[in-house]
Amino acid sequence: MAAPSWIRLRPPRAALLILLLLAINLTFSIAATFEGFDSDDLPSAAGGLDADDDEEGLDGVDLPPPPPISLSTSAPSPPVTTTSAPNPNPATPTPPKPTPALDLWDEDEFEGIPVPEPISSEDSAAPAEAAPSDPSAEAEAEAAPAPKRTPAELLRAFSVEIACVSFLICFVLNYFTGKKQNENIALAWATKFATRDSIFDKNFSLLGTGDDKDTPLLLKEGQDVFKFYASGRRFCQGMLATMEMRARHDLLSKFVELVFPRKDTITFEVVMNEDAMDHVVLAVARKKAAKTMQKEERDLQRFANVLTSAPAGRKWVSDELAVVAESKEVAGDMITEAVLDQVLGEKAFEKFGKWFISLHFSDQLAGSYKKVLTFKFVLPDASNMSEMTRLVALVPYYIDLVGRYKLSSLARKLMELEQRLLRRPSGNFRVPGRRPCKGRRPKRRNLWRRQKPS
Repeated sequence: MAAPSWIRLRPPRAALLILLLLAINLTFSIAATFEGFDSDDLPSAAGGLDADDDEEGLDGVDLPPPPPISLSTSAPSPPVTTTSAPNPNPATPTPPKPTPALDLWDEDEFEGIPVPEPISSEDSAAPAEAAPSDPSAEAEAEAAPAPKRTPAELLRAFSVEIACVSFLICFVLNYFTGKKQNENIALAWATKFATRDSIFDKNFSLLGTGDDKDTPLLLKEGQDVFKFYASGRRFCQGMLATMEMRARHDLLSKFVELVFPRKDTITFEVVMNEDAMDHVVLAVARKKAAKTMQKEERDLQRFANVLTSAPAGRKWVSDELAVVAESKEVAGDMITEAVLDQVLGEKAFEKFGKWFISLHFSDQLAGSYKKVLTFKFVLPDASNMSEMTRLVALVPYYIDLVGRYKLSSLARKLMELEQRLLRRPSGNFRVPGRRPCKGRRPKRRNLWRRQKPS
């Protein structure tokens, strides 16, 4: 049997035919993978595998992860303020308007992406407020003035600063006003008692610290201390008056004076000549102050006692006063009738006693000056300076009285004996007419007690 004609080809032609068929078959298989062709439309013979075989073949292949899916949102537009009529029924909520993003959403276009839920109007209000506003709106908000504070808020906010500034202002004002008040009191005293034809001008030849006319009468040692010096009088070397005022210029001292009150005082110290003052130890003050002076002053403690009764047949000082003296004789000679009528008497002390503090005369003081007369008075106000005229007049009066005073011969011998006994050491005393006693100090006797006539 003869073979067909197409089989009986030559070997080179048969090879070319086979390659052409394979190329056509490969072309059709590649064209099936393009867009618009589904794998279901292709015959199973072209791929050589079923759909189930494709799934089983891809299980062992590691596929790359899908790209992250992000939902882009447009930038929020600035809020538009619109005025709308109020809702007559506030209980019925207004349905939110649909956004353009939800209208353009297609569920079939993106598979596997969750559908965004619509946001209510109440929830969307918070992000709208937190969203950054327009730069021009921020600039206007910063330029807007802060709300004004009430006076009560300002006081609470700056209470410490206000208190400090107020204290400084009060301190400065009080300093100048207090300083002026002290100067006025000192000048009023000097005008009354240290100017021309005054008490000290008539009794002293030199007032002040110098001979020149421009020399000031008062020396200011502080805002509350003033001094006045006078000299040129018989029986004494000079007189120094020291005025100690209240610290009116110090605001803190004023607060202390509310608890511990003080008064303006003036102290006169007269230094007597050595040959002009005899043995005199005397002090006059109010009863409480007199006891304090006897404990503190060394000369009064050693040589004087508080007199409990007045000298016989004499008027005596006011009941408010106490006399500390070495003897009744000296006390009776120093406190004369004129002094009782002017200042220390019962009637005179009721009127002028408020300005009196103390008198202290002694020839046994410890220091450079032993014979000194000390007067201490209260200074009145500048308008009432004339009320202490009688007290100031005591200074020249006692200078002359003490300078001329002489003890009797018997009183002098007894006083010298007692002072000599007190000056000796405590271990060995010798009294005239007795054997010396050692180891004990004899009791102090009142040498001024007179014996009754037999």
